[in-house]
Amino acid sequence: MKELQELNFLDKDKIKTDPENLKIYGKDWTNYFDIKASAVLFPTNTEQVSKIVLWARKNKISLVPSGGRTGLSGAACALNGEVIVSFDRMNQIKNFNSTEQTIVCEAGVITEALQKWAQDHQLFYPVDFAARGSSQIGGNIATNAGGIKVIRYGLTRDWIVGLKVVTGSGAILDLNNSLIKNATGYDLRHLMIGSEGTLGFITEATVRLIPPPPPAQVLFLAVSDLPSVMKIFAEFKNKTSVIAFEMLSQLALNFVMKSTQLASPLQNASPYYLVIEVENRNEDDEKNIFEVFESCLENAWTTDGVISQSQAQAKSFWRLREDISESLSPYSPYKNDISVSVSKVPDFMNDLEQVLKKAYPAWDVVWFGHIGDGNLHISILRPEKMTKEVFVGECRKVDLLVFEAVKKYQGSISAEHGVGLTKKAFLNFTRSQNEIDLMKGIKSIFDPDGILNPGKIF
Repeated sequence: MKELQELNFLDKDKIKTDPENLKIYGKDWTNYFDIKASAVLFPTNTEQVSKIVLWARKNKISLVPSGGRTGLSGAACALNGEVIVSFDRMNQIKNFNSTEQTIVCEAGVITEALQKWAQDHQLFYPVDFAARGSSQIGGNIATNAGGIKVIRYGLTRDWIVGLKVVTGSGAILDLNNSLIKNATGYDLRHLMIGSEGTLGFITEATVRLIPPPPPAQVLFLAVSDLPSVMKIFAEFKNKTSVIAFEMLSQLALNFVMKSTQLASPLQNASPYYLVIEVENRNEDDEKNIFEVFESCLENAWTTDGVISQSQAQAKSFWRLREDISESLSPYSPYKNDISVSVSKVPDFMNDLEQVLKKAYPAWDVVWFGHIGDGNLHISILRPEKMTKEVFVGECRKVDLLVFEAVKKYQGSISAEHGVGLTKKAFLNFTRSQNEIDLMKGIKSIFDPDGILNPGKIF
């Protein structure tokens, strides 16, 4: 691209056009798109990002933001010769405010690095998920990442008190300035959170931290049916302080054990398993945990279970849940990430199970998810001799049936991975046409030339 010569404010090593870098930075964890990026740019500050956007406007070039590339919706994929803007070189943690207990992070800061920084300073950043070691804060914000502790601590949105953003016009916005109270009209910070890079590129975030959490205990329970899952959830939620409540199927457990060589904590197989983390602050908490566990056994809601007796054991329980996605990756899974209200989960899952059994009678369909907040993950594994193109085509036929079930229960076609490329054809199953029209209008204001992550969401 001859236009790249105009980017004289970037060092030469911050501009890449070789095939290897285009392949690496032009995609996320989705594996079903043909990547056709033109270049990768590595800005080192907000001003350079603004200059890149102004350059792109002038030359009518589309831009795709790239963070840790752990997304599963294709939102970071470049398919039509776009230029990638990578935030890898904007990875500084700075400006800690001890009074406010906030920290300023550049967009490229790895989630786990922020968690470790907080821990080293006797603080805590609670948003947590399996991709913590690769995902970046900017991408987390752009997709409003959730993860395993939403029940107790909420979503990424709940921890962002300020943002620095470059819009599609090249303007630099400082949003909210870390204020707790700010009743001065529209909060554009929250508009940017979850916008998948279509309204502006997040370059910095001011993140709220809290004191370290109290000690926790982790349980691994076997469950024979879906109604019992929700009875167990109600019992723990009413009588303990639940941090996380996760479910996985026996098939999911089989793949994790095969991949990691970990053993099941329980002797006998079961259709479903729960990983439950609860606060254990004192003797009363410990007593409540054991009483709830015993109640679940007495009522036959759980058929077997074990309570962690050490941090190492608790981590091993969590690995059986968190390593599912990695254990499935060799099978090129086709993934759906959906949600309904927690109270509707059993009926929804029963309906959905019938749809999937009818659609994929001979295929492996792996269930797991954040049952405590109504979020389910479904991974359909590609048969060994089936081509990628045929497999995706077959899966997309059934997407319609899956999302019809989601619509019936007034749920979301994307709980936490975003819309991106994979879900945009089904946006109307969750959003009304009036909402979609308004969202398109909002994009045209922030991105008048349509150059920021085009073709995503709509």
